[in-house]
Amino acid sequence: MPILNKPPIHARNPHQGRYPIDALCQKSPELTQYIKQNPRGEKTIDFSDPQAVKALNQAIIAHYYQVKHWHIPEGYLCPPIPGRADYIHYLADLLADEKGHIPQGKNISVLDIGTGANLIYPIIGSQSYGWRFVGTDIDPVSIATGQMIVKSNPCLNGKIQLRQQANPNKIFDSIIQPNDYFDLSMCNPPFHASADAANKANQRKRTNLAKKTDATTNKDPLNFGGKNAELWCTGGELAFIKKMIKESLNYTEQVGWFSSLVSKRENISALKKELNRANAQEVRVISMAQGQKVSRLLVWRH
Repeated sequence: MPILNKPPIHARNPHQGRYPIDALCQKSPELTQYIKQNPRGEKTIDFSDPQAVKALNQAIIAHYYQVKHWHIPEGYLCPPIPGRADYIHYLADLLADEKGHIPQGKNISVLDIGTGANLIYPIIGSQSYGWRFVGTDIDPVSIATGQMIVKSNPCLNGKIQLRQQANPNKIFDSIIQPNDYFDLSMCNPPFHASADAANKANQRKRTNLAKKTDATTNKDPLNFGGKNAELWCTGGELAFIKKMIKESLNYTEQVGWFSSLVSKRENISALKKELNRANAQEVRVISMAQGQKVSRLLVWRH
């Protein structure tokens, strides 16, 4: 069933309309082996095949963001790049509202909570606007993979730093150092409340995509795989973001804007109440298209 009143993809997002399959194959020949034709005779891939999805992402990242060497370990989250790019561009709009223009360059510093092995937000943000990123994660494999991606691509050197969160019960604590200042913090929090819920949702997604897949437009979820910390935490996204709001009170002088994706619309009301209790000075909710669904971007400052 189609989503009514779905927000359009951001105007500056380069992933508009159909994927340029031929151009992507030229940039990353490995993708060629996964190309097939849909019933309309258009070039596509099988989105129920994780290797095909990974090859498509490698080609997209090389073509649009000049990152030629991008690999993630088997089973780790392979993200939907068009939706991830929207988050970055809406954050740029947020800064532009204050500064009168979209700021670019290393003077803008962004903290990415739960950056994952794919490092997708720092890649898009650093390559689109030249911003500096600090990516954090509790998973040592994600941190090591991210560091390898940075070292393997000269265009990322000096723009992305990785920090491992040693305490799984903390978000900003021990990550933000005394002399740090971040214009923005961002997060795509664990969505599910348990491993079982995450596994069932992923299986449904695979089953649905095996029945119907189409790479001619940017309507695919693309987020196969994912380790525990990427997919679920106790209490799901609501508990995670509430914890983030509480911790944000300790860093009011070191972060300009805090932000997080919110997948479930019904969580917005509870999060607004939490922000009210935290005496947030300003709160905004921005609707975003995230693949097949509509997501929300919650931003606040103290």
